[in-house]
Amino acid sequence: MTTLTFAERLRDLIDGTEVLLSDIWGVVHNGLVAFPEACEALQNFRKQGGTVVLITNAPRPADSVQRQLRKLSVPDETYDAIVSSGDLTRNYVAEHRSQKVFWIGPERDNSIYRGLDPVHAPLEEADYIVCTGLFDDETESAEHYRAMMLRARAHKLTLVCANPDIVVKRGDRLIYCAGAIAELYRELGAEVIFYGKPHRPIYERAMALAAERRGQTVALDRVLAVGDSVRTDLAGAHAFGIDCLFVTRGIHSEQFEGLDQLAPASVRELFGHPPRALMRELRW
Repeated sequence: MTTLTFAERLRDLIDGTEVLLSDIWGVVHNGLVAFPEACEALQNFRKQGGTVVLITNAPRPADSVQRQLRKLSVPDETYDAIVSSGDLTRNYVAEHRSQKVFWIGPERDNSIYRGLDPVHAPLEEADYIVCTGLFDDETESAEHYRAMMLRARAHKLTLVCANPDIVVKRGDRLIYCAGAIAELYRELGAEVIFYGKPHRPIYERAMALAAERRGQTVALDRVLAVGDSVRTDLAGAHAFGIDCLFVTRGIHSEQFEGLDQLAPASVRELFGHPPRALMRELRW
């Protein structure tokens, strides 16, 4: 394992790369504002003939994600396609139309059910749970849900997690996501189905979209993932067999503050499987 230094420019890392699978939150925006240099970098990659698929653990359909990107002034020209964990969760709900669902999550995520019209029910009457997030991610943590999860386990309910992220960085604050509740439920010995990074189905969907845009299947050694999470972006890319460019401005920013390079021991400690390169923020 070698020492990792910080790269300055995306263009120095993409020789032979045809497809970028880019994370959104932490790479393209922070939940409040877009990162103009990151958008420009992805746009320039596309101008050179590359394909950009945004791959996100957002618990909403891709069209809802696109509307949020537009509100944050992320140009449509920044990407070719979007694949979300919300879309994959919708497929599960559609396949279980005859069953009742108990929903954990904020009202802003209701687009995940658009056109599906599932039967919502109290926990004690439900057949399964969909978790898109916390009811109030500004004040709550997973521990607020322990009693609820114990009741759900007693009813042997499967929990479908529409966002495997534990936390994201909203502005300068870390807030909890659906993955925090899902991991608690799994620790209690209950069944959890995860849709999103680092799990394989979202990568398979992203590669299918890339193949559609390019008119042919793309070899994995010509694909580069971009992300800011060790647990989801880096681990997911490694498990799928693709390299990862790790952006340090996101949820792990404090761990990299003041560092110019990482010695092999630090690489093992922080990453396990090292990324292709480090960047503080995505820029062309």
